Amino acid sequence: MTPYLKLIVSLPALLVLASCSSTDNTTKTDTVSDTNANNSNSESDKVLRIAAAANLAGVLPTVIEAYQAEVIYHKDGQNKDSQNTDNPKPKIEVTYASSGKLFAQINSGAPYDLFLSADQAFPAKYAQQQANTKSPVQAPFTYARGQLALYSSNQDLSSIKTLDKTSLQQLFITQPNASGNTVKITLANPELAPYGASAKAFLQQQGIYYELNDSKRLIQAENIGQAFQYAHTATTDYGFVALSQLISAKVEPSKYLVLQPESYPAILQDGIVVSEHPKATDFSQYLQSESAQKLFADAGYLPIAKP
Repeated sequence: MTPYLKLIVSLPALLVLASCSSTDNTTKTDTVSDTNANNSNSESDKVLRIAAAANLAGVLPTVIEAYQAEVIYHKDGQNKDSQNTDNPKPKIEVTYASSGKLFAQINSGAPYDLFLSADQAFPAKYAQQQANTKSPVQAPFTYARGQLALYSSNQDLSSIKTLDKTSLQQLFITQPNASGNTVKITLANPELAPYGASAKAFLQQQGIYYELNDSKRLIQAENIGQAFQYAHTATTDYGFVALSQLISAKVEPSKYLVLQPESYPAILQDGIVVSEHPKATDFSQYLQSESAQKLFADAGYLPIAKP
């Protein structure tokens, strides 16, 4: 057979081999692509991202630590540490800010999985937004009830038995501060921070808010964390802060007064799952558990009503 004929005979076989090779490469590429996608999803599931109100900075790390160390009980009665199971607890990353700021970030597409607000309004608003777009959404849940306190890092408040209009006027208006200047009081932005809104409502109820505001004695902080820093560093003379912050910082009890819970709107704190992360619901349920609620109580929160 001539070389020319040999080439003609061999050509169909080469085409068949090339076709098979092309098919195999396409299949492998698709498989690798699917595998990479699955690995990407698996990696993202290993991190739970929480948007948390600033007042939680003192207690949430402890709650997270307890959650990740929680012992899982199996149907056979045996227990195994959560980190050694086939479905381990995720790494948890937390961003702290005012509830209003976090709500705006979530609406702008920030990649959070769980939103822990300092009020009930923002989670309810998020749920309503999702319902309007017919997107699946879980109902908000209450995980804590905050307490408000008046704090001064350079004043002894132990002699004051109750905070009413008379005592507040004496503290804020009648007597100057140690430098002889006008007293300054900080509270978190009432438009963004529920603790600030409750502090404003308390001062309004006492009939003293507008007098303080008009005389520029009130210094507005971005969130409750910043309000605490202003008071703690004596940037302001007094601050309306979360009791949990004072307990976390181990502040002497003589430096603060806890407001009566009935003297301001209840600071019921709700959370809501904002993604499909498989562990977001699991952690939200843990927040409502007896063990987590004990940690919240130790940190200065009031018990939440059982559903």
